[in-house]
Amino acid sequence: MELVERYGFVPNGARVYYENRSQPPLLSQMIRAVYTKTRDLTLLKRSLPILLKEYAFWTSAPHEVRVRDHKGEEHRLSRFWGHWNSPRPESFTIDINVTQGMNKTRAAHLYHDIATAAESGWDFSSRWMEDQQNMETLRTSMIIPVDLNVFLFQMEKNIEYFGKILVNQIVETRFANAAKDRYRAIQRILWSRKNGQWFDAWLSYDECSLSETNKRTVVVYEWVQKRLTYASNFVPLWAGVLPKGDVRKERVVEALRTSGLIQSASVATSLRNTGQQWDFPNAWAPLVDMVIEGLDASGLTRGRSMAREISRDWLRSNFVAYQQVGKMIEKYDATSCGKIGGVGEYNPQTGFGWSNGVVLSLLQKYGWPADEPMFCPEPLS
Repeated sequence: MELVERYGFVPNGARVYYENRSQPPLLSQMIRAVYTKTRDLTLLKRSLPILLKEYAFWTSAPHEVRVRDHKGEEHRLSRFWGHWNSPRPESFTIDINVTQGMNKTRAAHLYHDIATAAESGWDFSSRWMEDQQNMETLRTSMIIPVDLNVFLFQMEKNIEYFGKILVNQIVETRFANAAKDRYRAIQRILWSRKNGQWFDAWLSYDECSLSETNKRTVVVYEWVQKRLTYASNFVPLWAGVLPKGDVRKERVVEALRTSGLIQSASVATSLRNTGQQWDFPNAWAPLVDMVIEGLDASGLTRGRSMAREISRDWLRSNFVAYQQVGKMIEKYDATSCGKIGGVGEYNPQTGFGWSNGVVLSLLQKYGWPADEPMFCPEPLS
């Protein structure tokens, strides 16, 4: 909260060279989780103006864009946008190597999309690439991401809730309307009725050629869904985008079940093995947790059963890997129980905050049967 007071957003890390990009907007959900346990009104009173400041960051240009749906109606959605067009200081040599041989303009565009991918948390993934095997084709800043917009929908609902508790009718009404507008935009632009899931939208107008100093330029984008399968397609189930009793939940649960993402040891980030760390076969604790919680919150028998099975597989794999190396790890292999994830621009990190947190959360939620050993099943012959 103090960082948002100072910078207007939660920086990608608490270091000077991260001042050019944010973390994904999950602060309001953190505050709501604490308030739910503590009922601390002082926290809400302090946090409300801070959240309004962070919300303004994500809903103003260049993060917010206007898009027109197939019926000609205009909507506002948000994208990631790193304020940077040079090599990242923390990965300077790596970024220089990626742009080797490019002219200055093309290199600056790519540096910008690299920093933007880092703002998303998905650094790096085929999700952001036109050619899914080629880092040089990153187009992160020209994509409207499913997860970012459902995080913002969740933020709008949280601020509406805080406004109601604090008897601030202006805030409550404003954010109730904002959530309705974003829900409509998400369903019109990102939802695929045919596929039973949400897909990122790719913007067709190259704004990278526009000067950011021209603040009066208003662009209404055309867009296209690239119907590619990523775990992020199912984050809206976790964020509560579909209301209670919505029959579309059955379609989403079935789409996830048949997507190919659910592997023997967990949920893969994507179906593409590209050598990037946010791709197959890697599984990441926050995404796994969102999938599990989303399935559980669906209220469907099949969804809750899937949630319990994925939780069991994830806990088992984490424990077996811990027995092997004596540490918790940043990411795991979704295809093999107890196997540590790999690839990417750095070695797998040990620790690890979100791995620890998700394991504790799942153990609290589901526990572990006392009569069931926590070891990997023998492969079928």
